[in-house]
Amino acid sequence: MKNVLKYAVAAVIIGFCGQVCAAETDDDGALEKYNRAMFSFNQAFDDYLMKPLAKGYRAVTNDFVRERVHDFFANLKEPASVINHALQGNVSDSGKSGGRFLINSTLGLLGTFDVAGGWGLKKNSTGFDKTLAAWCVPDGPFVMLPFLGPSTPRAAVGSAADAFADPVYWANNYTNFSKDWEKYSFYYGLSALGFVSLREEKLDLLDKLTTDAVDPYSLIKSAYMQNRLKIGSCKSVDEGQTPSYDFDFDEDMDEE
Repeated sequence: MKNVLKYAVAAVIIGFCGQVCAAETDDDGALEKYNRAMFSFNQAFDDYLMKPLAKGYRAVTNDFVRERVHDFFANLKEPASVINHALQGNVSDSGKSGGRFLINSTLGLLGTFDVAGGWGLKKNSTGFDKTLAAWCVPDGPFVMLPFLGPSTPRAAVGSAADAFADPVYWANNYTNFSKDWEKYSFYYGLSALGFVSLREEKLDLLDKLTTDAVDPYSLIKSAYMQNRLKIGSCKSVDEGQTPSYDFDFDEDMDEE
């Protein structure tokens, strides 16, 4: 019953995307009041919790440890790339992502070392967001999500769908811990480490973007929406033309 409910929620989210994504625009319009209020909430959450945690994590670790943690979480995203490359019709890339996951999960010590990359299987991350783009689903308006930050309806649906491909999620569901709290404390604890690791990587970038900014909300929104163009659409994917920008909001997640 629990799994049925989860899939039902996913179906509702995808249905929501079909309605809201039709508004193909980078102007949040009527959403701006909500977005700015949520941006302020997220800023306070970041200032009081996430940023101090990220700084503390950086202080008690070194570059080698942080790189191992980064590679571990990047490896967990390979199954989503396997599925979505296939959905996009890229069978060869799907196979390469599958090979990377198998090699790095074993010889790479649970993905903490990118052995496959050294053997010529370079990382080529993708996700359901890009799959939807390839299927001509429009992006929709800019929206600020609580805790998660900048997004669009299509990006939100893509992230939710990719979460179902997380091997830790499935392993956690079928692991016989003695008590439920042990099962879920492991899963959510690992997820929390992933968010802290990601926030630590962006400490310098976000400080540089927002320090002394007259309107940090508008700056973040502009950078995020310009970076969205790197994903392309069904037309640009077919033509092999995807604009390139120097902002790293979306591909922070895709490159994991």
